[in-house]
Amino acid sequence: MPHAVTTLGFDADDTLWQNEHYYKLTEARFTDLLAEHGEAPVVSGRLLEAERRNLKLYGYGIKGFTLSMIETAIEVTDGKVAVDVIDRILAIGRDLLSHPIDPLPHARAALERLKPDHRLVLITKGDLFDQERKLAQSGLGDYFDAVEIVSEKTPAVYDRVFRRHGDGPERALMVGNSLKSDVLPALAAGAYGVHVPHPLTWALEHAEAPEDAPRFRRVDTLGDLPALVASLRPD
Repeated sequence: MPHAVTTLGFDADDTLWQNEHYYKLTEARFTDLLAEHGEAPVVSGRLLEAERRNLKLYGYGIKGFTLSMIETAIEVTDGKVAVDVIDRILAIGRDLLSHPIDPLPHARAALERLKPDHRLVLITKGDLFDQERKLAQSGLGDYFDAVEIVSEKTPAVYDRVFRRHGDGPERALMVGNSLKSDVLPALAAGAYGVHVPHPLTWALEHAEAPEDAPRFRRVDTLGDLPALVASLRPD
């Protein structure tokens, strides 16, 4: 029996390897720097507001996050932030750029099982150089037939990627931890969307699960993905 899907798209951060964990550690260092100007939840809330405003300007990734930290520091100190604090913010941003890449449990085993019968495509948002660094250091790069680093994940992007690297979205599946970016737009493009939850998914990636969507699926870990893919039948 032919496979229902021939192309599998994978998100990277917090799907294949840890990422938000390091952002949270960096955010804690940032709020400590500004402790005399506000309690940690308040400063974190202001930082999230800055990130939301700046996404269209800076895009996703560590560089935009660092700029948002600097902007937040200026705001919460009414423009009186000390130069040495700005210097320390830049330093913790640089530290974030060098954090280790730890593949999540079952990631490598799932890719090994799925690669022989499917085209595997990494589809990720963020800074080009940083995402390329993460993929290289993860040791997972050889499993992928293609890598697409995009500024945003939209139905049009998924349609283009799955036509370029496969048989179109109807024969494709996208898996990731973000309902907003990995699942909903993939479903809208006509692909399967598989949610693999991560406890630290970024607040701006939250969305309601489309429980009634015919092509929506959920797995607890990537270890469950090969069996799910094998269970799918052509429409």
